[in-house]
Amino acid sequence: MSHASEITRKAKSNLAFALKVLPRERRDDMIIFYAFCRTIDDLADDSNTLIEQRREWLDDWEAGICNGFSEPNELQREVISLRDRRQIPNELLVAIIDGCRMDLQPQRFQTWADLSNYIWKVSCAVGLVSIRIFGCQDPVSENYAVTLGHALQLTNILRDIREDLLNGQRIYLPLEDLARFQYTEKDLIAQIRDERFLALMAYEEQRAQSYFREAAAMIPELDRERLLPARIMAEVYQFLLEIMSADNFRVFEKRYSVSKARKLAIFSTYLLTRSS
Repeated sequence: MSHASEITRKAKSNLAFALKVLPRERRDDMIIFYAFCRTIDDLADDSNTLIEQRREWLDDWEAGICNGFSEPNELQREVISLRDRRQIPNELLVAIIDGCRMDLQPQRFQTWADLSNYIWKVSCAVGLVSIRIFGCQDPVSENYAVTLGHALQLTNILRDIREDLLNGQRIYLPLEDLARFQYTEKDLIAQIRDERFLALMAYEEQRAQSYFREAAAMIPELDRERLLPARIMAEVYQFLLEIMSADNFRVFEKRYSVSKARKLAIFSTYLLTRSS
């Protein structure tokens, strides 16, 4: 088993289900890309290492992608080969690194536009690389990747509120949204779940749902089949959002997930649709 495959296997991501629909060579390339994303994210989140050391590691990755690695390890060789094989712009890989670099310090975003800029780096850029690996041909697929990237990442943010607070008191929800419902940073850090918090979460849920709907409406027919992994991911995450909403967002008490049985059902439905 390659190092990239081992990283992907250990992560137990929702992505594993979605990738099963890809042809073998594209699936292998997505495994390499996912291992890159996982590695960069883990470097940024390594709380046992000083921030400056983590920053240096991320800088080394960026320099290696842009200028070449002097002594590349196995994953670095695979990432460079993938980049060249799929004609992935350096700017997209660097954006992903820069997004993780932003996480080195406790985050605060004043406006939705501020958060959207972060989401573009850590989620939309991932989608834009992915559609290149999928082999998408319609330019509209890029708009789809950016729109779906916002929906997926906002869903992650809502699910991981408690985890992010514990990991350096990170707050990703726009502060202007908290203020809209007279809910404060201190309230969030204290994990106060009251009518203000529920109104805030309902507001963000509607924002995420609007992105899911917008993405679903723009799937280009030319790439409908190629985008199957992304469409599966969209349904899994939209179901996750609905689970949280139905349970009144008890995100301070539990970490929500979609059951394996449900993911298999979604996966099977798409396979049947494709074969019909």
